Amino acid sequence: MAPAVPLPKYHQVYLVLREQLAQGRFGAGVPAEMRLMQQFGVARGTVRKALERLAAEGLIERHPGRGTVPRTAQAVAASGVAPRPGQLAGLLENIVHMSLQTRVNVLSCTTTTASALVARRLALTARAPVQKAVRVRIMQEGPVSHITTWVPFELAKGFGRRELAREPILLLLEQAGVRIGRATQSISARPAVDAVARALAVPAGTALLAVERLVYDTDERPVQWLQGLYRPDRYQYRMQLSRVGGIAAKVWVSTELPAQFH
Repeated sequence: MAPAVPLPKYHQVYLVLREQLAQGRFGAGVPAEMRLMQQFGVARGTVRKALERLAAEGLIERHPGRGTVPRTAQAVAASGVAPRPGQLAGLLENIVHMSLQTRVNVLSCTTTTASALVARRLALTARAPVQKAVRVRIMQEGPVSHITTWVPFELAKGFGRRELAREPILLLLEQAGVRIGRATQSISARPAVDAVARALAVPAGTALLAVERLVYDTDERPVQWLQGLYRPDRYQYRMQLSRVGGIAAKVWVSTELPAQFH
């Protein structure tokens, strides 16, 4: 369990098991409740609640006395059960998955004046104070991402380097009372400059996955601007596309899936 993640324990167990199901880890059956209790260090009621949620989404079948088995994609489709989204959908859920699977090294965290570009992105006046943080996320195999974020000072004054080393910024913002609404995001590619190459342990010039994200609160106020650079050999960004309309429909709706690490 990740105590820094403000989610009920059963939901953390549910998130991890759902991802493992998606990865096909339980071909021989889902572990018994007692084994899951030991694995996650939680009570039986917590495990049962997580399994009940997975069963309600049509992802597993529970057979008293015979165990729990995952359902195939074909079986889920044939049953007509529509999977329900988790309490945290899309962006925030993706971040929770990342925080559960990686640790972070905060390279810097300073209060500075917003450049013209940062002020424009965050809808601030010229040279308004902002918190600029630079972090590297690290998985078991090594560094995976180099992230630079800017947050208006008034929203970030309650946390600093120590807190950023423990929790994702969006969760810190929510704890400070910010109600996260939506985000816009673009994905491209960019070569690694010297400082980023050293932080990610790749040769200078290596092609990296480049993500730019602008996060808004429920009042449509920009609360975070992020520029992230990811090693493509260790990180995969996935989306699920669903067709809208009839057989000739040309419109697709995307749903973010949890980040995949290699």
